[in-house]
Amino acid sequence: MLLSALTALLLSYFRSNVFLFAIGVFTLYLIGTGSRYIQLKATGSLSAKPKMVDWVLSGLMLVSGIALVVLGISSVVRGNMMGIALAVFGTIGLSGVWQDLRYYRGLQKEKMYWLSVHISRMVGGFIAATTAFLVNNTQHLPAIPSFIYWLLPTAILVPLIIKWQRRYIRKY
Repeated sequence: MLLSALTALLLSYFRSNVFLFAIGVFTLYLIGTGSRYIQLKATGSLSAKPKMVDWVLSGLMLVSGIALVVLGISSVVRGNMMGIALAVFGTIGLSGVWQDLRYYRGLQKEKMYWLSVHISRMVGGFIAATTAFLVNNTQHLPAIPSFIYWLLPTAILVPLIIKWQRRYIRKY
């Protein structure tokens, strides 16, 4: 997944593709912080001190999230409905940054919060990467309305995220 996200960032530069850049940043942030929540928990503290990598990931998503929301809104205003996807990615990313800041400052008191965030972000990164793959390869896939390719990974995997979170948080 890391290689996929980094490749998306590299390709977005060469192709001048904002959507691919958004997916790359979003996927990198989700899998990076999803992994880091496990590592922070391994320190044994409910509010472990974040490392520089945590701040860098959250900071990059903060800047990218704001840029994606602004770019998305301006695209919609100009009539490009692709801007909705950019604004949604940016908003979800900013929501994650807010969660990170609360956790880093010790304000999140749920005992299994780290596991919930880990599950949702790792699967969320997979959703983002899978969606990007489907949307960028629709010409090689069955001819169905394009919005289905945009929503299919989310529709399938979000219920699984909820199921796994409930199962593992209850178990522990």
